[in-house]
Amino acid sequence: MRMMEKTNAKFEMVKENYEVKVHPQTNRLYHIELSEQSIANFLATVKKESCSVQHLEYTPYARHLVASYLLDQVGEEFGELLRSIIHDRDSGGFTLGLQGVTENTDEFVIFSTAISHLIGTPNFDAMTGKYYARFSVKDTDNSDSYLRQAYRLFTFHTDGTFVDEPTDWLLMMKMVEQNACGGESRLLHLDDWKELDVYTSHPLASHKFTYKAPNSKQVSQEIERVTFFNYNNKPGICFIDQFVYPETINEAKYLHSLSNSLENDKSVIELKLPVGDLVVINNIFWVHGRAAFEKDPNLNRELLRQRGRFVQ
Repeated sequence: MRMMEKTNAKFEMVKENYEVKVHPQTNRLYHIELSEQSIANFLATVKKESCSVQHLEYTPYARHLVASYLLDQVGEEFGELLRSIIHDRDSGGFTLGLQGVTENTDEFVIFSTAISHLIGTPNFDAMTGKYYARFSVKDTDNSDSYLRQAYRLFTFHTDGTFVDEPTDWLLMMKMVEQNACGGESRLLHLDDWKELDVYTSHPLASHKFTYKAPNSKQVSQEIERVTFFNYNNKPGICFIDQFVYPETINEAKYLHSLSNSLENDKSVIELKLPVGDLVVINNIFWVHGRAAFEKDPNLNRELLRQRGRFVQ
């Protein structure tokens, strides 16, 4: 992996209830460690207020309340810190987790909801009919996309390509992992991509491609999207190879070449994410995917996903 200069160290800090440091695997990301006491106090407040996962699903304002419970423990400035990191072009991502304080997956959902609502507003996830999705990757699968297929590369993409709403950020949390070898989250920041200029200067870079979702996504609309666009005077990207429908051979060759270039770039990060930890990335200038798992009939991994828009 090609390393950038340590410019994103600007957010490093040590506070009473948390510490922010450059991620040990890549200086493009930060790793945030909350104190065990602040996490325990947060979960105790959630329990005291009888805030269940079902309550969060049924009562949208409760999602903001759990975010406030976390701020009560770590300080009001914590939300601004997370938003600043996600907006920062030099970084745009962080990891953090529950420090082993709990292994209860319902509490994982509640914690991730607090984090997501400090960043913005999650979009409705049509695949599950909720503001979040939980899905498993197992030994066998009959799905119509790569999402649950364990033994093949889940290629680089951005989320929200086939829906008509902004998808500015993405949160992924590891809920369960058993008998899993491989399957690392693969990440690539656009500014580290060696051939970025080759593809952003191509005549098809601003061509409107049609995107259609498979049946499992529960989305019937078709969307036209350009692959590259201007985002604060730097490139943003919208792409997934599975759901884009080119109309010509030349268009198909461009998309195929682009995908291969992303996959084979030397700056790709294979992120190790423990159970109970989450990663948040800016969906506009990061692409993500997943490495293949090694074959195991007892493989079981469950992930949680939230994705949404920034709130002005």
